[in-house]
Amino acid sequence: MTVTTGLDEATTALLRERIAAAVIEAAGTPGDPATDPEGTLRLVDAGRVAAEEASRLLRTSIDGARSAGHRWDAVGAVLGVSKQAAQQRFGSPTAKPGQDAGTGEGGRQRRVLTPLTAFDEMEVLEREGRRGWHVVDYGTLYHLVEASDHQWEHLRQPWNPAARRRLEKDGWTPVKSMTFPWGYYKRPLDLPAE
Repeated sequence: MTVTTGLDEATTALLRERIAAAVIEAAGTPGDPATDPEGTLRLVDAGRVAAEEASRLLRTSIDGARSAGHRWDAVGAVLGVSKQAAQQRFGSPTAKPGQDAGTGEGGRQRRVLTPLTAFDEMEVLEREGRRGWHVVDYGTLYHLVEASDHQWEHLRQPWNPAARRRLEKDGWTPVKSMTFPWGYYKRPLDLPAE
């Protein structure tokens, strides 16, 4: 199977340069390690933050590709690993549709909605929102929902910090602190759950 990543050598090199520049800028250009040992530790810390963010972006990008219907063999090909290795590292826990997932902080029932894709998840979330369920977490092919006494609206939007601020002003709450390539939002309605 031939899979193109969309990144040519020049784009890959530019991305690497920009990441390195951002790490160095965040750390403040360290001086000579003999005279600026603290600068080397700042560089380590900035590198750690960049690696954590890159790892998070990779995971959420894979979640997005899987939700869009791409199979594990395609994801593995882009990553340069086998289908099994990609699925083992980035797959979500196996769950059955409607599976009870315990209780939330307030003792509210939780359950897993799976399998969901980018093509059907919003329709399912609309239906479950009317029944009083709202998303509290999500991943590849699943949403974790929690019961409540009122109806909920759900929204999926491309990730954009400016749009997020506007949505929050309109009463939408992000399901996670930051996601990529898109974010999920929810807001309660003043209607009892069906």
